[in-house]
Amino acid sequence: MKELQQIIESAFDDREMLKSAEVKDAIRKIVAKLDKGELRVAQPDGDKWQVNDWVKKAVVMYFPIQQMETIEVGPYEYHDKIPLKRDYAAQGVRVVPPAVVRHGAYIEAGAILMPSYVNIGAWVGKGSMVDTWATVGSCGQIGRNVHLSGGVGIGGVLEPLQATPTIIEDDCFIGSRSIVVEGVRVRKGAVLGANVVLTQSTRIIDVSGSKEVIYRGEVPENCVVIPGSYTKEFPAGSYQVNCALIIGKRKESTDKKTSLNDALREFSVAV
Repeated sequence: MKELQQIIESAFDDREMLKSAEVKDAIRKIVAKLDKGELRVAQPDGDKWQVNDWVKKAVVMYFPIQQMETIEVGPYEYHDKIPLKRDYAAQGVRVVPPAVVRHGAYIEAGAILMPSYVNIGAWVGKGSMVDTWATVGSCGQIGRNVHLSGGVGIGGVLEPLQATPTIIEDDCFIGSRSIVVEGVRVRKGAVLGANVVLTQSTRIIDVSGSKEVIYRGEVPENCVVIPGSYTKEFPAGSYQVNCALIIGKRKESTDKKTSLNDALREFSVAV
């Protein structure tokens, strides 16, 4: 693996090396390992996440070494550089047409994909559902027992190239039409109501106590979050700016489904 890493790092700094058969082979080996779940762009390391930047670089360089080709799937035709993931039955994954997963993304056994899109480098854990028209961007990390509701957008890291992938940890619920981008981390058990938008600059304001607490780039564990706004002064006057409001916490429970339902009812969260 160290040898592969050295090749990737050198080629990323000198793109002329992409003409080399050895470099192309190294890049394809890395993408194949991502596809099988043998390697990840980022993985949990205790309470933190370790980002394997060199793996992300291999994904970036996979595009220029690939050739455009026509891909036929039943009545559908595509024209792209990246093959589609195949052999779902052997992998124990339920895939509802016309869901699309690119080669180089890993879907763990027991996950369910409704008509949705999962990009290269992503990781989706068992028991998770990527619901209708939800998208998991390049290298997005989706934990186990996560529900990405209809129309959810999880941002990627490739266009533009960003340092940290967007991370949704285990047992989270992401409400319909919510958007989580720019490497934001949603920690275990968190619940986002419908239409919550999170970027690195979004104020995530805990209003559940007597004094507000402001977070950026991260939603704490088990928090229940809804969309909100605050007043900001501009040269032209005062205007409302979007934010996210933490209105309470989901109760700890061994039954995660019951815990989620209780939280949605208690806080009247639209999903």
